[in-house]
Amino acid sequence: MSRFYTFLICCFLVSPFVEAQVVTTEPVFPQLDDDVTIYFDASKGNGALRDFTGDVYAHTGVITDESTGPTDWQNVIGEWGTADSRTLMTRVGPNRYQLTYNIKDYYDIEDGTEVMEMAFVFRNQTGSIVGRSTDGSDIYTPVYSSSGSLFTTIVSPEDDNLVLAIGSRLSIKAASSLNADLTLTDNGVELVRETGNSLNYVLEVKDQGNHIVEFTAKTGGEESKQQFQYVVPSNAPPEDLPAGVEYGINYISDTEVVLALYAPNKRHVFVLGDFNNWALDVDFQMKKTTDGNAYWFRLENLTPGQQYGFQYFVDGSIRAADPYSTLILDPFNDGFVPEETFPDLPEYPVGASGIISILQTDAPEYDWEIDDFVPAANSELVIYELLMRDFVARHDYQTLLDTLDYLERLGINAIELMPVNEFEGNDSWGYNPSFHMALDKYYGTAEDFKRFIDEAHARGMAVIIDVVYNHAFSQSPLAQLYWDPLGFKPTPENPWLNPDAKHPFNVGYDFNHESEATKFFVKKTLRYWLDEFRIDGFRFDLSKGFSQVDYGDDSGAFAQYDSSRVAILQDYADVVWAENPNAINILEHFAVDEEEVVLADYGMLLWNNSNFMYGQAGMGYENDLSRSDYAEHGFTKPHLVTYMESHDEERLLYRITNFGNESADGSYKTKTPITALRRAELASTFFYTIPGPKMLWQFGEMGYDFSINRCTDGSEDPDCRLSPKPIRWDYLTTSGRRHLFDVTRSLIGLKTTYDVFNTTDYDLWIDDSNKKRIQLNSDDLKVNVLGNFNVEPESIDPAFQQTGRWYEYFTGDSLDVSDVNAMIALAPGEYRLYTTDRLDLPTDFLTSANEVAAARIGLAHYPNPVAEQMAVVYELESSARVRLEVYNLLGQQVSTVFEGQLPAGPQLHTWTADLPEGTYFLRLAVGNAVITSKFMAVD
Repeated sequence: MSRFYTFLICCFLVSPFVEAQVVTTEPVFPQLDDDVTIYFDASKGNGALRDFTGDVYAHTGVITDESTGPTDWQNVIGEWGTADSRTLMTRVGPNRYQLTYNIKDYYDIEDGTEVMEMAFVFRNQTGSIVGRSTDGSDIYTPVYSSSGSLFTTIVSPEDDNLVLAIGSRLSIKAASSLNADLTLTDNGVELVRETGNSLNYVLEVKDQGNHIVEFTAKTGGEESKQQFQYVVPSNAPPEDLPAGVEYGINYISDTEVVLALYAPNKRHVFVLGDFNNWALDVDFQMKKTTDGNAYWFRLENLTPGQQYGFQYFVDGSIRAADPYSTLILDPFNDGFVPEETFPDLPEYPVGASGIISILQTDAPEYDWEIDDFVPAANSELVIYELLMRDFVARHDYQTLLDTLDYLERLGINAIELMPVNEFEGNDSWGYNPSFHMALDKYYGTAEDFKRFIDEAHARGMAVIIDVVYNHAFSQSPLAQLYWDPLGFKPTPENPWLNPDAKHPFNVGYDFNHESEATKFFVKKTLRYWLDEFRIDGFRFDLSKGFSQVDYGDDSGAFAQYDSSRVAILQDYADVVWAENPNAINILEHFAVDEEEVVLADYGMLLWNNSNFMYGQAGMGYENDLSRSDYAEHGFTKPHLVTYMESHDEERLLYRITNFGNESADGSYKTKTPITALRRAELASTFFYTIPGPKMLWQFGEMGYDFSINRCTDGSEDPDCRLSPKPIRWDYLTTSGRRHLFDVTRSLIGLKTTYDVFNTTDYDLWIDDSNKKRIQLNSDDLKVNVLGNFNVEPESIDPAFQQTGRWYEYFTGDSLDVSDVNAMIALAPGEYRLYTTDRLDLPTDFLTSANEVAAARIGLAHYPNPVAEQMAVVYELESSARVRLEVYNLLGQQVSTVFEGQLPAGPQLHTWTADLPEGTYFLRLAVGNAVITSKFMAVD
């Protein structure tokens, strides 16, 4: 009998059984054409709506022959988050609600459709409180096929896998749809025989071992059976873990595995799996260690290379996957993983429920091509942070590998992936982890991930993964093994997780990093990523939370020096470096400088959020970039990973184009898109040239201008912060964005090529003045960077480090300096990078005056070919005199489209193309710059 459903027998309405059910029905065997009453007990299941005083609504649908799985509801009734009268439940008692309807009419079932189950969850009006099954899954109840047929059900006990003690008493209640001869047996021994449509029996448990209890109904030549199983555990003496066995899956040979589970204060644990048809069996009872803290079991006679699913069944009520799983199957989310992303995903086994672990002896090994990769030095790191979901449309490692050409051309030397371990659902940033040692299948296979890392290493790029050890979410076995379903949080006995968070920024369930169990878990999983995937380092999310000091809601105290937190982080770093001495450890910490200095001196890198000030600078408002300098934090080592953007921050171009400043006369507007891109170039020049490691967020090198709060429908709302964002590889076809890309890759190239850009001999004038200067010095090269962040023209003292000839990097111009303090005039947003030796730009940089002008102006026209009217669009970053003309192939001017002074901003001209058929050139002159573009005229 499947325990996926729960039922109500109407004649038991006053029995204790009623209180054990979440959803029950009247009649007990509802059919498609029946009127049915649904009863919901809010005190059962996850208990989320227990003692709720407001209105309760059903959210319901049906599982039909067209459904692809248990989550594929059809004909759903109820609009989420609204007061939908169709699903309003009637309160009939404390925590008891009912709803009555005709099944076929209510769900609008078409003739010929087979309905197998009704599916439910229950909510308050807004949907912020949701009643579900105990394990958080949806609630199902069957719809039976036809009247006059014989059906049976075992009403109580609810579960078909029970663990009972000798001497205990089990109340059994069963029912049939027709009057019949009813019998109940235990391992074939008859317990009771009656005639009717219901049966009650109290079973006294007497013998150890496996027991099958079967309920049979016979009438008119028909027979129907249902059964459940119970096991009475053996009392085998304790036995310690075999030598060399750790918690998790231990591969002993091609045919043998030892499973070990850390589970203090549990009474007994069984292994369920493909190898025993997911049935309780005393032969698969795990041995308990002498200290009572762990359980282990030896699986033998496995088929080499075959994948096996398994779970732990703990204390007769908890089904949990192994916390150290490297591959899991999730029946509620795996159906949405594309076949091309994860080919040959194992089918979810019949008889299992919930998330299961997969083991495989003699698994194929990846043949690594790069054996001894060493990342760039900390000071030279340029890290590209990306979220696969929003970076490549197929969101998989196969496609990500194809972007390595692009990233190599950009010049970055490290890739930081947002969490790739299993997280709840599929559409996520990944900070809701469920299995810290398993790859999330939504991004691809382990082999594909290894191939991606191998190829990145071949191109000189380190791969860093974002890891989340501040918290776990409720699907994690670490939570489920010690879980309070009513409080919906870990119990106080949980050896890994705190029942209540110790700090104000927590999400999910807070790890107790003072616990030896947590330390073992973190260290084992870190070693796994380093050894199995050759990961080059980690970015530790919310590392400031690695403390058991109870800060409550005091964010100020949370940021102060915490010696216990420092010791924990140093301990984890030591484990990482013991596996790979060159590994990169990055902390998202944001504590006081005093604490970060200690961690930096120990060798760790600290995130440095400079988003606000670079945004202010880009927009043309008061700003101070001095905290971008690691020395300003008190660091003696360049261990500060500064960024203008990250996954957590608003995009620079969005801020500039929506909130930017303008000059007093309005002739210069930072909001103008092409000007905003130029402002991003200015900001980048004063970002990459400051010594120390850098990080950029995906597409920032092309000026990504969609808000972090953009919704999928194009609106903006803070609730959409985690929603998918547009993937804009087409930016590369836009000249202005291409120019920003070229500036960015040129600056990255300087940083990763010339030692002077990582010098310790530097002087920064980047505080609250809009005129900024960076001076870098080495024995063989000096650099002087100048910029005007104002929206008005400025003259700046360059304070050149020496007289003589200086070369401007981006234009190739040279300057003979006799007076190092001679003022240099800079237009709004203008930047210059002078060096004492000429440095070459990348060969395909937009270098000509026309190319640069085109990049900044963005001339476009349509349609092409043109028969009648042509639209010409471009953009001016400041007011300018413009002449727009048309020439033929002989160089003769045939038309003047426009001539005159125009303000800054987008421009549009509409022109009637009264021309003979042929090829022509559109010529746009803006100041001294001239841009031409070819078009065809047709009749």
